[in-house]
Amino acid sequence: MPSPIRISEIFGPTIQGEGALIGQPTVFLRTGGCDYRCSWCDTLHAVDSEYRHDWKPMQADEIFEQIKTLSGEKPIMVSLSGGNPAIQPLAPLITIGKADGYKFALETQGSIAQDWFAMLDVLTLSPKPPSSGEKTDWQKFDACLKAADQKPETAMKIVVMDDTDYAYARDTASRYPHLPLYLQPGNHTPPPADDDDAQIDINGIMDRMLWLVDKVAADQWHNVHVLPQLHVLLWGNKRGV
Repeated sequence: MPSPIRISEIFGPTIQGEGALIGQPTVFLRTGGCDYRCSWCDTLHAVDSEYRHDWKPMQADEIFEQIKTLSGEKPIMVSLSGGNPAIQPLAPLITIGKADGYKFALETQGSIAQDWFAMLDVLTLSPKPPSSGEKTDWQKFDACLKAADQKPETAMKIVVMDDTDYAYARDTASRYPHLPLYLQPGNHTPPPADDDDAQIDINGIMDRMLWLVDKVAADQWHNVHVLPQLHVLLWGNKRGV
């Protein structure tokens, strides 16, 4: 039997809240486990080993049946997220789903390359800036691009908290000028992983959004996209939306 996929949650359909597919209807498959521990992570329930007992091991066909039920058996975009979904053996799920007309998008920090990246429809690489407390290994990042083999639609997304992160984003854009880049203002105080009702600092997020827009405009950085986390503005920290 193939290795199971560790699932934190499956939900939708709802809309993608960020990046290249913002606003697009999607079913979310959030896997459990991550090789990073970002200081401002807003999905600790899918990252921290403290929650590993909540992650359900599931086979690809079992997962796909749930996706079909959620989508009314109508093909839809399936967003693979985490944690870091690149840890999981997702090739069988993608194979089953694409045979039935479903599309698959993956977001990962670019730290683990998988051959099945080339099977995706959309790949978002989200390298983590200095405020995360993590350091980007550009050789591993390049390995992810090589694994994708120019087959999925590929873009980058970077969270920007401050001027140092902004400089990191500018440097990353210069490294990969052929990749579309999406910037989003981050949340300095993400709520606890087990508190869906914790208050989100919407005003603070929008202040950083305006700051980021002004920075991009002042620098005449015309080939970048600046977007908020739409799902946070709509639903705060609630899971399953």
